[in-house]
Amino acid sequence: MNPATTAAPPRRLRADAARNQQRILEAARRLFAERGLEVTLDDVAEAAGVGVGTVYRRFANKQELIVEVFEHNIAEMAEMVETANRNPDPWAGLTEVFEYACQHMAQNRGFGEVMLEIPDAQARFAWVRERIKPAIERLIERARAAGVLREGIAPSDFFVLVSMVETIAAFARPVDPEVWRRYMTIVLDGVRADCVPRDPLTIPPLDDDAIDRAKAACFPPRNKK
Repeated sequence: MNPATTAAPPRRLRADAARNQQRILEAARRLFAERGLEVTLDDVAEAAGVGVGTVYRRFANKQELIVEVFEHNIAEMAEMVETANRNPDPWAGLTEVFEYACQHMAQNRGFGEVMLEIPDAQARFAWVRERIKPAIERLIERARAAGVLREGIAPSDFFVLVSMVETIAAFARPVDPEVWRRYMTIVLDGVRADCVPRDPLTIPPLDDDAIDRAKAACFPPRNKK
């Protein structure tokens, strides 16, 4: 038997498996972002256009898939921070990363729920900080050295400020999924040096009715029966 003919099928299967895995991960990322972590592996299989068995052969349970998506997202963010550090404009690099992080958190319901689903989530988030923190520190130092960042801003402030914007995004998501951009602009205005022009507030604020509807969505009335 010709060895060349026997070698082809395994290569084809490996390529198919790689494509299926990519489709599964893309579908999972989309569903987790849109609906949170209540989605099932069956939902992922349907969205990816693959059989349920294909998903279960790659991921024994949903937690394994959550971890895979989580680590993929972190790898993308780490790459984004490194790219920003190569931007010759320190303020532009810093704001690019900040907007990327805020947008990711604001539009990704599942990411904020990871802490409740992964047993070693605290360790994983510590690992995230350790992986990204040195690059964030370089961004902060470059902006400070260029005189475009107000005095006293520390690298640890970055993660806290992103969480602040994410909290607003989660609160307002039922009534205005884009209003977080307004508060991101306000936050950035608070950390930039006086010599840097302020950005206009192009996103209008929530009115009283929208705030009331957002509160109702976040805190539905309890069933007293």
